[in-house]
Amino acid sequence: MKRVFPATRAGLNLGLGGAPVGNMYAAISEAAAQALLAGAYADGCASFDTAPHYGNGRSEQRFGVFLAGVPRATVTVSTKVGRLLTPDAVRSPRNFGVYVDVLPNLQHFNYSAAGVRRSIEDSLARLGLDYIDIAYVHDCSVMTHGERAPQVLRQVLAEALPELERIKREGLIRHLGVAVSHWQTCVEILREADLDCLLLAGRYTLLDQSALSELLPLCAARGVRVALGGPFNSGILATGVAGAQQPVRFNYEPAPGELVARAAAIEKVCERHGVPLRAAALQFPLAQAAIELVLVGVKSIAHWKDALAMMCHPIPEGFWQALRRERLIPDNAPTPRAPETIA
Repeated sequence: MKRVFPATRAGLNLGLGGAPVGNMYAAISEAAAQALLAGAYADGCASFDTAPHYGNGRSEQRFGVFLAGVPRATVTVSTKVGRLLTPDAVRSPRNFGVYVDVLPNLQHFNYSAAGVRRSIEDSLARLGLDYIDIAYVHDCSVMTHGERAPQVLRQVLAEALPELERIKREGLIRHLGVAVSHWQTCVEILREADLDCLLLAGRYTLLDQSALSELLPLCAARGVRVALGGPFNSGILATGVAGAQQPVRFNYEPAPGELVARAAAIEKVCERHGVPLRAAALQFPLAQAAIELVLVGVKSIAHWKDALAMMCHPIPEGFWQALRRERLIPDNAPTPRAPETIA
């Protein structure tokens, strides 16, 4: 099966997520953003993901500066539709609290055919590209829209996805998919439509394997390739909980007590086997057949290099067996092969 998401030059299934480049939680300078993008590319990264949502277009704009200096065929760029940006310097800073120092735009949800086309056109302009490799319908689930979610889903199926198919035939995008955290929405869409790929945020990680029950087997059967975003579940699997200096996050919010306890138990198994928690978190999802890529959102080249190192860190089979014995991962969750078993 042909890949949708290219690996790094060294063969690691790791890509760079662009939310931090859009100043998620804290601002980074233009110089730091460009150093991160260029450094990841120099290290062989070929998969770059962004969205209009990230900093009201700031992430896409910064990607555009970076992309102007690299050969187009050497990178796969994904972005998203579902939100339109309109200039508004007065109200834009209050639009989404998780982003700071945003561009002076307001966001408006729009899943109509006309809105999707304008979103692609606007993204192409910000990115400085003549085509986008992957376009996702963004945040079209109950987690974002609440009681309006059924209405949003109907419009996605009736307008957004058919328009993306037309845009794909025109050559402005290469692949289309959906980017959400709510795996059940992906299942609903796949019952009605064909997708090339998904960006699933946080629902098949070392801490949360909820997508294993139905979505991932369906993707494997249908040939839908999956990029796993949020492998650290918003931070709890990056920092751990032992000695954390601030409340750890899960799904962008303070982690509930039961998940903190579960993460602490995983961390103890890591300590016993000499396995960094970050290494286990990054490698675990890729054992699942449908998952082709793990995306990490980082703010510095040092954090990117750490992710590369964690992807290569040897993990003994006994570590995964211990997680199963302690019921910290389900019996039907595949695990990576130990290095000594790889030919």
